[in-house]
Amino acid sequence: MGEPIFERDPSDPKRKDINPLLKLALELGPLLVFFFANARGEWLVETLPALGMFGGPIFVATALFMLATAFALAVSWILTRTLPIMPLVSGIVVFVFGALTLYLHDDVFIKMKPTIVNTLFGAVLLVGLAFGKALLGYVFDSAFHLDPRGWRALTLRWGLFFLFLAVLNELVWRNFSTDTWVAFKVWGIMPITLVFTVSQMPLIMRHSLEDNRQK
Repeated sequence: MGEPIFERDPSDPKRKDINPLLKLALELGPLLVFFFANARGEWLVETLPALGMFGGPIFVATALFMLATAFALAVSWILTRTLPIMPLVSGIVVFVFGALTLYLHDDVFIKMKPTIVNTLFGAVLLVGLAFGKALLGYVFDSAFHLDPRGWRALTLRWGLFFLFLAVLNELVWRNFSTDTWVAFKVWGIMPITLVFTVSQMPLIMRHSLEDNRQK
C-alpha cells in the first residue's frame, strides 16, 4: 500500500514532522508576502511591469499570496511527501477566493477568506469534538504531548477562538479601509493568536504527558 497523501495521525510512528520553526515560517510566510505586496504594490508593478495586469496593490498582493501559498504547500510535500491538513484547507480557500478576487476584480472575496477559513476550522474542531475526536493534535502534536482530556479541552478552546477570529475579521473588513484590514490581518491576528496561545500554557502544563510521567 502506498504512502498517504495527507499527513498521518499524530500517534502514527511513521509520521514525518517538519522543524517547528520551518513549519511556522511556511504558515506565516504567505501572509508576510501578502502584507508586503499590498504595502509596496506600486513599487512592485514598476519593478515588474507584468504584475500590472492584476490591477491595484490588493490584487497584486492576492496573486502573490496565492503563489506563496502554493510554494509553502509544495515545500511541505517535498519534505514529508504528505500534505498538512489545516494549511491545505486554508490554501484551497485562498485559491478559490483569490481566483474570484482576480477574475471579478472585487477585493471583497479575499477579505472574506479569513472569515471562511476560521469558521471552517472552528466548526471542524467543534464537530470533531462532538464525535469524540480531538483534531487539534494534527496541529500541535509536534510541540505538545497531552493526555486525551487535555486535547479535548484545548480543542474546544481553539474551536471557539477560531469562531471569534471569524467574527473579528468581519467587523474589521466591513468597517475599515483595505490597508487597515491588511495590516490587521498580518499584525493584528498574529499577536492576538500569540496571546491566546500563551494563555493556554497552564492547561497544557497540567495535561502534559511528560509532566505526568515525572510525577
